[in-house]
Amino acid sequence: MAPKKLIEPDASQGEGGALQINLRHLQAFSAVAATGSVTRAADTLFRVASAVTRSVAELEAGLGVSLFERKARGMLMNAYGEAVRVRALRVEQEFAAACQELASGDNAASHPPVDARGLLASMFSGRRLALFASLAELHNMPAVAAAFGVTQPALSALVRELEARMGRVLFTRTARGVTPTRAGGQLAFRCKRALAELRSIGSDLAALRGAVEGRVAVGALPLSRTLVLPSAIAALVAQHPKLRVSTVESPYEALAAALRSGDIDFIIGALRPPEDARDLVQTALFEDRISLIVRAGHPLAKRSRVGRAALQGAQWVLSRPGSPSRELLERAFREAGVPAPVPAVETGDLALLRGLLLRSDMVTAISAHQLHYEIETGALVVLPYPLESTRRRIGLTQRANALPSPAATALMEAVREVVTKVQAARL
Repeated sequence: MAPKKLIEPDASQGEGGALQINLRHLQAFSAVAATGSVTRAADTLFRVASAVTRSVAELEAGLGVSLFERKARGMLMNAYGEAVRVRALRVEQEFAAACQELASGDNAASHPPVDARGLLASMFSGRRLALFASLAELHNMPAVAAAFGVTQPALSALVRELEARMGRVLFTRTARGVTPTRAGGQLAFRCKRALAELRSIGSDLAALRGAVEGRVAVGALPLSRTLVLPSAIAALVAQHPKLRVSTVESPYEALAAALRSGDIDFIIGALRPPEDARDLVQTALFEDRISLIVRAGHPLAKRSRVGRAALQGAQWVLSRPGSPSRELLERAFREAGVPAPVPAVETGDLALLRGLLLRSDMVTAISAHQLHYEIETGALVVLPYPLESTRRRIGLTQRANALPSPAATALMEAVREVVTKVQAARL
């Protein structure tokens, strides 16, 4: 199980942050952008023109940019407006998808229909989206209220208001906390996706000024954590000091779920079979294989060739059963017609693994990338025992149809540059 993660209440940078964006203002902006006129937009939204004008002005003030050129013939979007419009449409698509899911859910016929406009009216700010999504994730009302600086009664009132407007129970209350119903879980998923789009607006606008800013959340699988990802982050942050990067270290299944919901921007690590990633886009960067690694001075390290018999008598430290590296190793031994090693120690902790290798005669099977620095300094060595059948593709995984922020795109490009340099150095 991955540790539950609270959506940070202070994840915004300045007044243009995702949590401060008013969705009604964004809706008014979209209507003006679509019609080219405040008056026509007001008719579409059933609001007075002055309210629409005020909404657009407040959105511009919050984002710190003008989104339109005011002309006698109407409102013409500028480049900033075009960028915001793309995200606004994607937010609207998430609300529309939420309404469709609620309409097709269990006992949908017995509930009133929900339209996207009514849902938006309820979730009228990025802050509300984050509050609802966090409550669905943590199941703990006091913790969410404290994290966002609101009172528990206020949070309870928000839930009651949403349930009344949706005509559906969104949470079940127990002595241990609150649990989202099926409808509540579906809505929370769409809230997270919409929030991810809002979070990208600041990065989109910064890119138009020639800057790389904003936040990037990366799902980091083990193989990427030692060399490739740290090198890419260090290089990019040195060049763009306003960039903020966070990493999430969890099993692949948890990272894939976070990717689908918009909690993270991309995953870096071993790619999965296509049938396990039908709604994801995988891009291979390089191939890797499992290596047998021991300390320098290990009896097996002195041999020019290591045979199977020598390995049978070795003491092993391996990753836990079911992990990709363990499964690859066991398959390789099985295909060779010999028993797989039985480990004395099983661990998923790289620091513990490193310590055991340096202080004993244990053997491990892991990607050499994960112990790159110890191998580079000569503290650890790779045994001459090729495991070609353990080759696997390493790369980037994104959500299908996602629109990564310029900040996320810049980090992915930095990763590619690091891989190119590492590969060139090994030729």
